[in-house]
Amino acid sequence: MPKATQASSGFRILAAVAAGLFLLSTAACQYADPDTTYPRRKPGGGGGTYESRESVFGGDGLQLFGNSDQNPAQGGGSGIGVNSFLWRASLDTISFMPLSSADPFGGVIITDWYSPPETRAERVKVNVYILGRDLRADGIRASVFRQVQNGSGAWIDADVRTETSADLENAILTRARQLRIASIQ
Repeated sequence: MPKATQASSGFRILAAVAAGLFLLSTAACQYADPDTTYPRRKPGGGGGTYESRESVFGGDGLQLFGNSDQNPAQGGGSGIGVNSFLWRASLDTISFMPLSSADPFGGVIITDWYSPPETRAERVKVNVYILGRDLRADGIRASVFRQVQNGSGAWIDADVRTETSADLENAILTRARQLRIASIQ
């Protein structure tokens, strides 16, 4: 038997086995019960003690279209994991900067480096952390980073005034209050 025919028949056998395994595994799914929950053992616990684990999306699950009985001070039912007023205010406040990433479930917004048009030898980057579902002054943290360009064109970390982060947090809180007041009226 030529080698090409042997390889072809070997491939056919392998494909038939793979297809058979696929069919068996998908046929077994008809017997699965989607309502079954499997408890987890408590760490270090023995003798059948189990713990219940909370969902990644919280006790109420993922809410895409809001909840009518939700308190407006908690964010107005936006389906995100953090206060929606702080989230929207943060995006509004740093909207002039390019976004690197934004995670509404974790409450993290990271911008890319931004160089103001009037100072091309300087650039800034901002990280905003929303710390909870409540609209509170301590519910937001901002970190500001600054770099300057040296004579050879390399970027070097530079000091940022200590008030800069607090000023950014206050601007976000002011905008969040405006958004909340507008949603009540």
